[in-house]
Amino acid sequence: MAADRNVLELHKVYKGFARIGTDDVTHALEDINLTVTDGEFVSVVGPSGCGKSTILRLVAGLIVPTSGTLTLNGDPITGPDPERGMVFQKPTLFPWLTVEQNLNFSPRMMKRKDALKEEAERLLELAGLTEFRNDFPHQLSGGMAQRLALIRTMINHPRVFLLDEPLGALDAFTRMNMQDELLNLWQRSGHMMLMVTHDIDEALYLGTRVVVMAPRPGRIRVDMKNDMPYPRNRTSSAFLKFRKDVLEMLDFGHAEGA
Repeated sequence: MAADRNVLELHKVYKGFARIGTDDVTHALEDINLTVTDGEFVSVVGPSGCGKSTILRLVAGLIVPTSGTLTLNGDPITGPDPERGMVFQKPTLFPWLTVEQNLNFSPRMMKRKDALKEEAERLLELAGLTEFRNDFPHQLSGGMAQRLALIRTMINHPRVFLLDEPLGALDAFTRMNMQDELLNLWQRSGHMMLMVTHDIDEALYLGTRVVVMAPRPGRIRVDMKNDMPYPRNRTSSAFLKFRKDVLEMLDFGHAEGA
C-alpha cells in the first residue's frame, strides 16, 4: 500500500570538501532535491566529477552533508545502516569465504542465519549460483561475483539499494546479461534502487527514472520519468529518441569536431 512505502528524501543537500594544504573548497554538490520511493529504479547519469557517487555515499551514511537533510521515512540519515545496502563497482567479497559463506556472513553476524536459511537458498538459485555454493570468489567469473555481491546485499532486506557502477568492470556482453539479471532481482524484490552509471543505454534500459546531472558544482539538471515498458528494446525508436535527448542534455548530441 502507498502508505507503507519507504520514502527517501534529499532536501537542499550541499556537500563541500576542503582541499588539503589550501583554503580552497571543492563544491561537490549543490541544492540537491530528490525523492525516491519503493518500486522505483532511479538511474543517475552525468560527466565525471558531477557528484554522482557522492550522492550514494551520503545516502549510505558514509559521509555527511555540509548542509541540507537526508531522511528515510522522515528519520535523518546520520551513518551507515544495513537498511541502506550498497553494491560497489568491484565485488567486495571475502576471499577466504565460499559463495555460501559470503552470502551468510551478515545474517551470521546478526545471529539470523537459521531464520534466513530458506531465503539464502532462494537467492542462490535466483542468482544462478547454487552449484557454485562451495567455490571461492577467485573461482568465479566477474558476472558471477557481482551477482553474489548483489544477493549478499539483498539478504539483509535493505529499504534502499544503492548501486555505484555495479556493472562497470564487466565486458559488454556480460554487462548486458547482468542488466537483465539486475532487472529480474529488482522486479522480484520490489526494492527501491538508486544507481549511478556512466552508461546512458544502461540508465535507460534499467531506470524508471533518469536523473541527469551537471558538474562543478554537481546539481540535478533534469529528472525524467521513463515510461518505456519492460522488457525494453535497445533499438526501438522510443529508446533511441530518449537516448538522443539525454546525450543532448550532456552536450554529446552532435558530431561536430569529431
